[in-house]
Amino acid sequence: MILRQARSSGMWGMQVDNSPPPDRYVEEGEDITFGDVSLKVLHTPGHSGGGISLVTDKMAFVGDTLFAGSIGRTDFPGGDYEGLLRNVREKIFSLGDEVVIYPGHGPKTTVGRERRTNPFFV
Repeated sequence: MILRQARSSGMWGMQVDNSPPPDRYVEEGEDITFGDVSLKVLHTPGHSGGGISLVTDKMAFVGDTLFAGSIGRTDFPGGDYEGLLRNVREKIFSLGDEVVIYPGHGPKTTVGRERRTNPFFV
């Protein structure tokens, strides 16, 4: 899955180089620390097969798993609509209503706002 960028982008008329292979893979529950910052890895596939979110007690970086008022696409190879919904409900929504969500693009939001108003979950 990792070395598919050139082929996938070609479908959209773009040319990009493939990403280099990863140095290592991260595991569910692992802490990634740099400087004074520590982020916990949550395995949140759905938008893509290997999707992760990186969380602290006050914020979550969720990529294209969850957006303000929406969710990530699941129609690409490796996507899983039911899996994405389950991972948001079980892992992201359990972080606490005040946790700020930083999606891959678009405005930030909070767990509470999405749990109460996101049309995919209400």
